[in-house]
Amino acid sequence: MSLGLSSISSTEIPAQTGVSGSDGSLSTLLRANALAIAAYLLVAIPTLIRLSQENWSTEAGAHGPIVLATGLWLLHHCKDELKARQTAPPPGWLMLLLLVPLVAAYALGRALDLLVIEAAAVVAFGYMLLVRRTGFGPLWARPFPFFYLAMLIPPPGWVIDGLTMGLQHMISNAAASLLSFFDYPVQREGVVILIAQYQLLVEDACSGMNSLFGLIAISLFYIYLLHRADWKHSLALLIAILPISIFVNLIRVLVLILITYYFGDAVAQGFIHHFAGILLFALSLSLMVLTDLIIRRFFRTDEAKAV
Repeated sequence: MSLGLSSISSTEIPAQTGVSGSDGSLSTLLRANALAIAAYLLVAIPTLIRLSQENWSTEAGAHGPIVLATGLWLLHHCKDELKARQTAPPPGWLMLLLLVPLVAAYALGRALDLLVIEAAAVVAFGYMLLVRRTGFGPLWARPFPFFYLAMLIPPPGWVIDGLTMGLQHMISNAAASLLSFFDYPVQREGVVILIAQYQLLVEDACSGMNSLFGLIAISLFYIYLLHRADWKHSLALLIAILPISIFVNLIRVLVLILITYYFGDAVAQGFIHHFAGILLFALSLSLMVLTDLIIRRFFRTDEAKAV
């Protein structure tokens, strides 16, 4: 997918789009769309508050504020290209046809306390607001910022369980086998690890697999900024995300098991439990950067050989 600016014929951009004023400044844009923006904020702010209370405060959703901030920064960063790629807005009947099910989904999410549906509707409302002013051109020109912002939508619990259950078993088995090799009194029953008189359940939070979604989101942002023009490099980094996450979470489980064995369950489940998660997430990001440097050196070597 080419992300550069290509020549655009004058027929692609209507003379009056309503996107910006004569100077195209941000203040003019806000004034021209003040009513629509205010209406959107009335819908979006309560959902953002719910997200901050119910999702962003958990390990699975801790990346939410980062995605929101960096996603908005991406839109601002490429605003000139998005403006250049604007096309005629879709007809009103089509917007109404799309709006009706979104309003129903939003109302359903609010009424039944379904945060996934509510958040998805709010994100879609934002896209509709943009499309109504600029057409579909910006979405086709730069799809990544919009896909990235969609990661604000918290995945349902059954999706998380389906994606991480196999990884939990893998990590539990690896941790038990490694400790057994060093003669620790450890046994495993599924995702339950028995060591001495203690019993540990390797859940999503304990194994750290919830942080996989945050690592994916931040890694995608990193890859897009630095390597979006090099698809081979980007693909290699994407493939590295899962092994890095498994390795780091294995270390986390091992650390928690050993702390429990030597210092007791109360110590392992206290501050150290959460601090280990933060520290090892930072380690995940550091390993991603290190992997990037290794891949960059590898590709540079290949290019030198080709020359």
